[in-house]
Amino acid sequence: MLEYELWGNTLESWGISILIIVGAVVVVKLISLFSRKVLKPFITRTPNHLDNVIYYSLESPIKFAVMLLGIWIAIHRLVYPDNFVKTIDNAYRILIVLDITWVFARLIGGLLEIYLRKESTGQTHKMMPIIKRTALVLVWIIGIVMALSNIGVNISALLGTLGIGGIAFALAAQDTVKNIFGAFTIFTDKPFNIGDTIRVDSFEGTVIDVGARSTKIMDYDKRIITFPNYKITDANIINISSEPRRRVVLNLGLTYDTTPEKMKEALDILKAIPGRVENVSSNPSDTTAVFTNYADSALVIMYIYFIEKQGDILGVTSNMNMEILSSFNKAGLEFAFPTQTVYIQKDEIE
Repeated sequence: MLEYELWGNTLESWGISILIIVGAVVVVKLISLFSRKVLKPFITRTPNHLDNVIYYSLESPIKFAVMLLGIWIAIHRLVYPDNFVKTIDNAYRILIVLDITWVFARLIGGLLEIYLRKESTGQTHKMMPIIKRTALVLVWIIGIVMALSNIGVNISALLGTLGIGGIAFALAAQDTVKNIFGAFTIFTDKPFNIGDTIRVDSFEGTVIDVGARSTKIMDYDKRIITFPNYKITDANIINISSEPRRRVVLNLGLTYDTTPEKMKEALDILKAIPGRVENVSSNPSDTTAVFTNYADSALVIMYIYFIEKQGDILGVTSNMNMEILSSFNKAGLEFAFPTQTVYIQKDEIE
């Protein structure tokens, strides 16, 4: 009875092939049991996350490879037409390459997740899915191209087609593509983080959100301005929050009837003010007060002081201005304003 043929193969050959497939299933079950009962408990007890990533990367692809091997051995024991065997071999080559790609995809995804968790800021947390998905797409594209090349597909023609399609897509969505690349640039260069106060060209405010397409900045009037990411990366950025102190420059004008003694008194008052205002550097080397210019309507004093990093810029600036105004009023010093003196010559009447 075992010699009876079914589709060109004896029942004995069919039975052995089925047993091989069943054996592969049993091996997969044993691998799952061993990994669940022995490997996984051991790995979870170690402080290192790298072994978790390796375990996650290899477990399922190895079981899939065992099943592929069992099916391949079982099929090649049987007699089939040449065309069918060639189709099976091509499918097997594709699946093997894709299985290896699966390992790399899981490994890269796990390593990226570990790295991005270490860089645990609101910005990286938001960018994590985009970066991970992009990396996985690239890995799978490479894997698919290699799988097709493995069975003799003309990759040059395929890449040419993909290149033309990529150019058409880039032209159609160039602003979106520029913004996404801008988000990657912000993430990798890290010119600022969420919560930092920055100056973008002439605009100044606090970063409240960085997305895939745009960055939102709140100005001092509590208005939220949305900048496309590519404009942020192309602009001159000053991260005010990264500076140890904020430099403030004032030009104060006193009236022309100010005497030299009063001017010296004004300079001394200005140098002493930082010691009386909270969150302003009281170091004498950080304060500058000099008589710089004879303007059209004022004697100009250039005044420089530094706000400490933890200080609220607007609040400290207001406190300093109030202290200057109060001190100058007590000292009898008058601020100048634009004036014009007109001399009228009266002709003598003969």
